[in-house]
Amino acid sequence: MSAWLLILTLLILGGVLSTLGDRLGTQVGKARLRLFGLRPKNTAVVITALTGALISALSLGLMLLVSERLRVGLFELDQIQARLRDSRSALRQSQVALDRSRGELSRAELGRTQAIAGRQRALDSQHKAEGQLKAAESRIAALRRELQPLQLERSRLESERLRLSREVRGRDAEIRRTEAELASVRQRIAAGEKELKGLEGNVIALRRGDVVIASGQPLATAKVKLDKSSQAQAVIEALLQQANLTAFQRLLPDQKPDRQILLVPRNDIERLKTLLAKPGTWVVSIRSAANVLRGEQRVLAFPDLRPNRQVVRKGEVLSRTTLEGDARGAEVVRSRLNLLLAAAFARAQRQGTLVDGLQFDVNDFNELGRALADRPAGQEATLEATARGNADTPDPIVVDLHWLTSGKGSDQRRERQP
Repeated sequence: MSAWLLILTLLILGGVLSTLGDRLGTQVGKARLRLFGLRPKNTAVVITALTGALISALSLGLMLLVSERLRVGLFELDQIQARLRDSRSALRQSQVALDRSRGELSRAELGRTQAIAGRQRALDSQHKAEGQLKAAESRIAALRRELQPLQLERSRLESERLRLSREVRGRDAEIRRTEAELASVRQRIAAGEKELKGLEGNVIALRRGDVVIASGQPLATAKVKLDKSSQAQAVIEALLQQANLTAFQRLLPDQKPDRQILLVPRNDIERLKTLLAKPGTWVVSIRSAANVLRGEQRVLAFPDLRPNRQVVRKGEVLSRTTLEGDARGAEVVRSRLNLLLAAAFARAQRQGTLVDGLQFDVNDFNELGRALADRPAGQEATLEATARGNADTPDPIVVDLHWLTSGKGSDQRRERQP
């Protein structure tokens, strides 16, 4: 039953019962009836009141009979409100848990990205160490070839000295000359043996992975623009402290960094202070002067100063290559993508960047590799590595990989980028 029909019924029923009650009260008053020993007038009042109560009871009963929502609201309202409060509290707790889960997910994604970048830096360091190892082994082989004739010469001179001592006692001057020559040869042999031992130690250290700081490796880098020349001293001290802390953590990771192990010539510091006082933006690096093994107590370093400038622009093509139609194997594609990134990094280095490597999305790299390996046979693909944004001399360089394919009548670009 609709609400309007229910209201109309209640009005009609109330009017009918009111009329009946009024007539009943009038008839009782005229008949002068008595109830419960009351006077006739009071009896008529009681009958009229009972009639009004009957109207209310019938109206309420009819409403409860035809309206389920009224019955629920009248008898179960408190329980419904309690359940509503419990539901709202549970909803708020669920929302808080959802926000916490989203935060943990974001932190996990950030940690994974940082781990991937750290792995790439470790691979670059390994390649650099392998190159130094090969150079040291080549130097050792060359020194050994140089030492062999010197050792033969030493044996020959010693034999000559003994023979001259036995045969010619009076030729002291000749003997002294021979001994002087022999001493010179011995010094050269000793110097060569010392250098050989040092290189062999470096080779052993490189093979064991104990070289923690390579020659020329930056320990601290900062982009500096001074408003006043008096600020140069504070900037240099902060940079040296950072470099000392980095060197300490790499050489002596189990000890507290409570002393100075970084050695930089004072005249280099004074010259750096003078150059920094000049107007402009500068990139200052503190670099290691030699290979340093884990556990050493000193690191000799030198400052490197160069003017800051933009090395790459947003959207700049750093490298490009063409993948032939028959190059579809996964290893061939991955090798070509690595060469593309290596060429991009080489160009960035030629343009003046100081970073150790490029940054790129590994998932994007793998997805592009799978797409190239699954392309139709005979289809050539042109690949590009472009800079995602502008980068100055010390800034990290992020690259995007693009797959350019040739379509009918126009060029189509298939991009793989984060």
